[in-house]
Amino acid sequence: MTIRQTFLAKTALRSALLVSCLALAAPAFAQDTTLNVAQRQDPQNLDPIDTFRLSWGSIGSNVFDGLVFRGEDLELQPGLATGWEFLDDETRIRFTLREGVEFHNGEPFNAEAVKYTFDRLLGDEGAKGPQRSNYTSIREVVVVDPYTVDFMMERPDPVLISKLAGYGAMIVPPKYIQEVGEEAFDMKPVGTGPFQVSEYTPTVGVKLEKFDNYWNGEAKVDAVNIRFIPEDATRIAELLSGGVDISLNIPTPSVETVKQNANVDLVAVDGPTVDLTRFNTASGITADPRVRKAITMAVDRNTIVKALLGGLASPISSAQGAKSFGNDPALEAYAYDPEAAKALLAEAGVAPGTEITLDMPNNDETFREVAQVIAAFLGQVGLNVNIRTHERGVYFNDIIENGKTGEMYYYGWGGWTFDFDNTAYILYHTGERFNPYVSDAKLDELLDAQRQTYDRDVREAALQAVARYAHEQALDLPLYNKATIYGVSKNVEGFDPAPDDRARYMNVTLK
Repeated sequence: MTIRQTFLAKTALRSALLVSCLALAAPAFAQDTTLNVAQRQDPQNLDPIDTFRLSWGSIGSNVFDGLVFRGEDLELQPGLATGWEFLDDETRIRFTLREGVEFHNGEPFNAEAVKYTFDRLLGDEGAKGPQRSNYTSIREVVVVDPYTVDFMMERPDPVLISKLAGYGAMIVPPKYIQEVGEEAFDMKPVGTGPFQVSEYTPTVGVKLEKFDNYWNGEAKVDAVNIRFIPEDATRIAELLSGGVDISLNIPTPSVETVKQNANVDLVAVDGPTVDLTRFNTASGITADPRVRKAITMAVDRNTIVKALLGGLASPISSAQGAKSFGNDPALEAYAYDPEAAKALLAEAGVAPGTEITLDMPNNDETFREVAQVIAAFLGQVGLNVNIRTHERGVYFNDIIENGKTGEMYYYGWGGWTFDFDNTAYILYHTGERFNPYVSDAKLDELLDAQRQTYDRDVREAALQAVARYAHEQALDLPLYNKATIYGVSKNVEGFDPAPDDRARYMNVTLK
């Protein structure tokens, strides 16, 4: 199913008339233009090695560049590296770097900056954040000359080139960080991207200014003002009243309201984000795989997608979308069968009326409705569900990370590499930060093995085996791969969001 669509199309005639009018009414001097954006979450840190949040992506992707860039078609392209080649039986990757690039503070981009970026990521500073484990295949980065570096590999890493396009691999300026310190860099980072950070106020927003010396062209607006508005109703009200030009994170329950406004378009894009409920497999009744299977059979995912999400999602059978490498289209989800679920619960000795807890963050209105429907489905098979909410930062950094959840807990993941390794390793490998419960030698072996080869067929088979095993053990309840929905004022042109959930504003113009 293709979800990408614009619900309210602009006509070519109106656009032509508008251009003519603007030409006639053009002022003698161009005025500064500011794009106003609302997004739900404050990433809480602007340093690329200190975050895993999608909310960072819609800021950081405008401030930083990586050696590699992923285009709207999801193909990998040269970024700060103009090319790369595998050498010495693929134990060394040589990158040729782009010349004439500078950081926002005027510092030159060169091989030393690349080496510093990865020394920092793989060192003590990187160990404090969630990104380091994505890049431990790199033993060291060696400077060959001012615009050539070699990545000396500890082991094969078939996903590395993809990972160089995102998050922790964004290139940072050595001198600036050494001068201002790590904490100052968190608050006012410097990159090589089309916009530079002028002000970051936690919980309030971030202001970006156009960087005139950007190596890859010039941004069309002078500034971007990004406001953090966690309340869905407030964010929607700001969009509909013209307080913001673009709103990220339109919740599905608000789609119809936004569609009725003649001044706003809705854009829905197939993305990597999947929603699932995971199980506490270590204790309680969900330590029993029969109970986990019963729960998965008691929930009708198709009804959730149609009734609550308006069809703007696709049911999934594993923790990945259809575009993910490693997805197995032949793997079928457990069919909705409440009678079979009741039988499994009885077989496991679970008495009718048993109470279980479903944990979730407190600022996701879409999943709040989904959770209530899940609770209703489980009530029909004799399980009473207590929905428990937490502040989002506490939820991910304490409740999940430290294994404090109830029997079930919400997990949404944007697999930005479009490779199941990035998701599966974090969810299922023993000892991973966001995997408090699963410890399985078979999964560890499969996940480690596919990281040791560049053979796509071998990797795909291993990743599909991971998905099948997770399905057989009912380690989680995969729900759906959801669309990312944006509200866009009709005075905005050039906003064409890519499937990676990282809003980019370089080509946006305001009428």
